[in-house]
Amino acid sequence: MINLEYKKAFLKFIFSLKKFRRKSKKNQFQSILLTAVSSIFIIGLCFSLPSTVEFLKKPEVVENLSKKKLDRALSGENLITNDNEQNLDQRYLYEDIEFNDGPSKSVRIKASVLNQLFEDEDYELKYVRSNKTVKPFDVGMLPSEMKKIEDTKKRKDLFIKIVLPLILSENNRIKRDRRTLFKILNKNNNSDTEKKWLVNKFKQYGVVNKDLSTLKVRMDEIPVSLAIAQAAKETGWGTSRFAIEGNALFGQWTFSGEGIKPAGADKDDKHKVMKFSVLKASVRAYQRNLNTHSSYKNFRKARAIQRDNDESLNSLELANYLDSYAETGNEYTKILKKIIEQNRLQDFDDAKILPSSKEALNNI
Repeated sequence: MINLEYKKAFLKFIFSLKKFRRKSKKNQFQSILLTAVSSIFIIGLCFSLPSTVEFLKKPEVVENLSKKKLDRALSGENLITNDNEQNLDQRYLYEDIEFNDGPSKSVRIKASVLNQLFEDEDYELKYVRSNKTVKPFDVGMLPSEMKKIEDTKKRKDLFIKIVLPLILSENNRIKRDRRTLFKILNKNNNSDTEKKWLVNKFKQYGVVNKDLSTLKVRMDEIPVSLAIAQAAKETGWGTSRFAIEGNALFGQWTFSGEGIKPAGADKDDKHKVMKFSVLKASVRAYQRNLNTHSSYKNFRKARAIQRDNDESLNSLELANYLDSYAETGNEYTKILKKIIEQNRLQDFDDAKILPSSKEALNNI
């Protein structure tokens, strides 16, 4: 359209020029002058036309997507597509976890002594259910006589009292990390300390390519009731050999590390059950497993959706996505939900652990 208008203007100019020249034949000087002027105009027009056309074109819109990417990272949109096995660096997943590679520094306390200690400190589950507060007991090993406690309710209560503070403590650690992550995401510029912190967390959660959205999905809590139910199922409420000898609450396998060989396993069967120096290390390894392994990406997706909807984490719903945790599949998830419901474990989901004396001093 623009080229056509320029052509019409050019032809009109030439026609006028010829008409003028016919009238001015007598004046050769004027003719030469006009020819020179017209030549300069034509040359200038040829050079300026492309630039003029480009100028008159509709300008291209360049959109800054950084804000949109941040919003997607904060909302959880499009995160799960990156949360797969190809985006998992396993080299540093358990670097911060104490495995049992030598004599344990923890002391095994008898069940009777623990019960007396809990009683003296008014640590009763009925109070936890009503007050929603838990004292920061850090029991390193299960009592060896757990299996000898014949009263099922007493054995269950003791087991819950031991593992509940450990699970809450590890969830608190993840909460603090998650708050730090969101502060970093909401800043335009990050300090060197923050950048180093991010690098460390990328390693802990096996995130490749510094994908913040994947880190956000993986760095999240496991519902307390779900963790207790899995620990109860995997250890027989604290009576299994793996739990007593190896502080293994969740029956995680290893093919290369330190572990306990299952009884009756074939010679060719190379897997072992992981051993840990203390019970808390087992809790951390369990959380890291659910938060990184490709078998549980649907679990993480469902959890992220609950977060995006501003919902409390629902252990009964999330249990449906742990069918890959055991060979029994869906039957395993049904058992977990039954344990949660029958033992009213969701009462502990919103419990808060009180700060330890060391943490209290740090807050002064």
